Amino acid sequence: MPELPDVVVYLERLEALVAGKTLRKIRLASPWVLRTFDPPVSEVEDKRVTGFRRIGKRLVFELEDDLFVVVHLMVAGRLRMREPGVVIPKKRGLAAFDFDTATFLLTEEGTKKRASIHVVRGEDALNEHDRGGVEPFEATLEQFAEGLRRERHTLKRSLTDAKLFSGIGGAYADEIMHRAKVSPVARTDRLTDDEIARLHAATTEVLGEWVDRLRTEAEDGFPEKVTAFRDEMAVHGKFGEPCPVCGKPVQRIVYASNETNYCAGCQTGGKILADRALSRLLKVDFPRSLEDLE
Repeated sequence: MPELPDVVVYLERLEALVAGKTLRKIRLASPWVLRTFDPPVSEVEDKRVTGFRRIGKRLVFELEDDLFVVVHLMVAGRLRMREPGVVIPKKRGLAAFDFDTATFLLTEEGTKKRASIHVVRGEDALNEHDRGGVEPFEATLEQFAEGLRRERHTLKRSLTDAKLFSGIGGAYADEIMHRAKVSPVARTDRLTDDEIARLHAATTEVLGEWVDRLRTEAEDGFPEKVTAFRDEMAVHGKFGEPCPVCGKPVQRIVYASNETNYCAGCQTGGKILADRALSRLLKVDFPRSLEDLE
């Protein structure tokens, strides 16, 4: 899923390429991708783009006449810049945003079709898309702590809850927890002040570093390789590979379609956290610590 760093860079490049230009039309290849009917999508035709903004993981096109186009990429949605008027791909193309100088395709890999477009009028209608989470780059330590302690959850769940934190998904949550050296299953109501301070610092550091990386990668073009799995990541997607800090093998917890990656050496004092599916399969042979793996 494109998360805060990806969305920030998407918006920066859109701002550089088409801010102030006219959105000629939104072409829809799949009618279900448009989740609103009033105002109709035809209302945005030939409207000038006055700016862009981010709401959580959503991209917002700001148009004249108090109109907004909200794009939620969900898990597999992507934006791709192509030549003006390009044909929308049949298999994965959902929509096209046509400008005189370029067309931005909304595509989605896979078959679940979760990506969406909303056309709304006015700030009140736009604010309905804001889940209310703390903005990571803006939060003070006190605001960050309040967000963590607002509800009693595991740390991974809280960091990825849009009502608590804005724009953080599973990939960057894994990286943040590893940087802060805190277990993904730590209960948020039991976190110490020191752990929260480390998490607050790690959040701004990790997200800031990745914004810079992705910004450099995009250069003067448009992001094409938006993915949750990158070689430079420390633990996310690195199950079985050595932790770049301590060298111990990265572990994972799998639940349904979700996976959490962590380092037992750095984050859990050597304890391997129970994986429901694997522990059921191995039963008494399930390793409880790094020593059991050796």
